[in-house]
Parts: sequence; structure tokens; C-alpha cells
Amino acid sequence: MRRTPYRRPLAAALLAASVLAPMTATPAAAGHAADVRPAGVRATGEDGYGKEEGYGKDDGARDSLGPALSARLDKAIADVRRQAGIPGVVVGLWMPGKGNYVRATGVADKATREPMSADSYVRIGSETKTFTVTALLELVDRHQVRLDDPISRYIPGVPNGRRITLRQLAEMRSGLFPYTSDADFEHDLLSDPQRAFTPRELLAYGFKHPNTFAPGAQFEYSNTNLVLLGLVVEKVTGHQLRDVIERRVLRPARLRHTLFPKGNEFPKPHPQGYTDQTLSGEVANSTDWNPSWAWAAGAMISNLQDLRHWAEVVATGTLLSPSTQAQRLRTLPTGFPGTSYGLGIFDASGWIGHNGSLPGYETATVYLPAKKATLVVMINTDITYQGQEPSTLVARAVTEIVTPDNVYAGAVVNP
Repeated sequence: MRRTPYRRPLAAALLAASVLAPMTATPAAAGHAADVRPAGVRATGEDGYGKEEGYGKDDGARDSLGPALSARLDKAIADVRRQAGIPGVVVGLWMPGKGNYVRATGVADKATREPMSADSYVRIGSETKTFTVTALLELVDRHQVRLDDPISRYIPGVPNGRRITLRQLAEMRSGLFPYTSDADFEHDLLSDPQRAFTPRELLAYGFKHPNTFAPGAQFEYSNTNLVLLGLVVEKVTGHQLRDVIERRVLRPARLRHTLFPKGNEFPKPHPQGYTDQTLSGEVANSTDWNPSWAWAAGAMISNLQDLRHWAEVVATGTLLSPSTQAQRLRTLPTGFPGTSYGLGIFDASGWIGHNGSLPGYETATVYLPAKKATLVVMINTDITYQGQEPSTLVARAVTEIVTPDNVYAGAVVNP
């Protein structure tokens, strides 16, 4: 989702002074969460493009894809990083029977030239949707909600809410206007990126517009849908969404380094994030921007090893009943070549999962059932190159080499 800020899967997803001016990279603001480092070996890379890059370890095991294949991947990633001007990249690839590959290349901070680290935390943007929808689907398994219930049963005031189902919200087929496409939202957010938004405030930006199509008629990526599903989870459970996700998703999945922040807190280590989604169009450091504007659609934080594990959990349905997981994986065409969308999850040329994009950060976390392979990409910029999101460029370059029959098709984005 490009150029109307924050429509990307941060959002996707999809991401200060009163008026943002060009900013240089600065250290993380005081008041962040304590320096909590996940287990694992720190991986570093040279900050010069094309130089020999350092590599991380996977649970103590060295890169095991073999020197020839690893060298091809090193070059492909370096080429994309150079061409697209990406400051830093972390790539993790796990392929049973072939081996593992973990690389952290480039810089985490353009001012200090601190190298990118494979044990970094990053903002995962719209990968949050996979957690929110998992929480909803667990309520389905508990017989507390039904996917074909109308949203009006839970949340009043939704335009055409009696005809829009929870299923259509999760499938991005509700027809509700994306609040991130509203001009007032764009101005309000970019004028004060530290602002804390409430879910109801976010919905108000979208609800002042007419619906864009009849429920179920077509696909349109909209964070409005996920904010509503987050409110449904809260209404049914009587608890805040972040607490439900913590207790019912993160703990059962044993994700110890994934969190739903209350504000702009950001555990260390983390890279600085760089974006051109500003009022001036100049590049700014967005590391400490408040992600509350994305809430259930894109506010969460994670790291490489947690995302590696989550990719398989969400694609195989570990936390859900087989029947509910089957409904989740029933994907429908999006209109974007090679990509279909299910319940808060996509199928990109066989790779199951989601990507994320918000100001300063992009991720992709996908699982290929045919080969039981997992790919995780983490980047500290969302600035596009020739209209392409940088995470898509990296994931495509990697899969062209390791799974030529399943080349990552890219993000599900709207113009």
C-alpha cells in the first residue's frame, strides 16, 4: 500500500515535531524497555555493499546450505540491498534436508554505522494480523463467536454492519473504507507521529466515507477490518487485545520475544528505522514513532527466531482445530498475480504467511508446506524501489535461488 501513508501491510502491513523535517539517524530515545536479548549469537555484517558479510548462527548450528549456494544468496541479497538502498537486512532461511542460512548485513544505524544484528527486535507491521486473527479463530474454536456472524452483533455503528461478517473482515472483503486512506488521518498522523490513537478514533476516519463495494464482492486490503476484529476479541473476552494475544497466542506458541506494545516502547537491540512517509517527503528516522495507529492491524514487535517459529505455527494451525485451520487457509483471489488471501493470511506462490510494513520497517514471514521451508526477512526501511517494497525484493531474490518453482509473489497491496 503505497503513498497514502500506512496503507501498506504494516499494515501491510501494514507504521517528532509538529511538522516533520528531514532527520538524521539518532540513538533510540530514553525510556525504552530494558535491554532484553534473546538467546542466540549476534551476527554482524560489513557496512559496505558487496563486501564479505558476517552471518549468524541458528541455535548454535553454522550456516549449512553449503558454500556455493550460500555465496549465491549472499550476492543476491547484496545486489538488492545496493540497488534499493536498503540500510540493513536480516534473512533467515530454514530448509529441512538442505540446511539453514542466517545473514545480517548492512547497518542498523546509518549515523553510527552499527552493523545489523540477527538478534534484533523489529516492528513487524501487518504480520500483527496473523496474531489478531489467530486470537479470533481461537474464539471460534471455543464456540464464542462464529465466522459468519455479522459485525453488528458485536460492534454497533459499522456502516452496513448487518451484512458484513467476521469472515469477510478477515478476508479483506468487507467493503469498508480503509481509514489509512483518509486525508485527515494522514495529516493527523504525520503531523504528530508520537500521537496515541484509540481504535474508535481510527474507525471514525474510515466510517465517514461510503463503503467501497458490497460485502464479499471483491478484495481490498483495509486495516479497518482488523481494528474491528480486535474490538470483537475484546468485547467477547472482556480483556484488552494485547492481553488476550499474550495469554492465548504468544504463551502457547512459546514466543518469548514477541510483544504487543502499549506505546512506542521498543526492546533492545533494535535497528533504527528509516522512512519517506513524512509530510515533507524527506527521509526521517521513525524508530520511536507510536504504532498505536495500526493497533490490531500492525503494532507488534518480534525477532528472527520467534518469527521463524511462528511461520510454521500459523501455517500449519498448531493452535487451532483442523477444521478452523482449514477455513483459515481457504484463500481467494486478490487480483495480484500469484497471491491469494485467506483469514488474515496469504498464499504467495505457495508460501503461506504474511508480510509487514510500517514507517521504517518491513518484514516477511512465510512457510512453504511443500518443502517445510521457512523464510524470514527483516529490513529497517520501508522506502520503495521502483514501486516495489524492499522486503518483497529480498524475498523474491532468495526464493528465485532456493525454490525456483515457488518464487515469492510479493505483498498484497492496493494502489
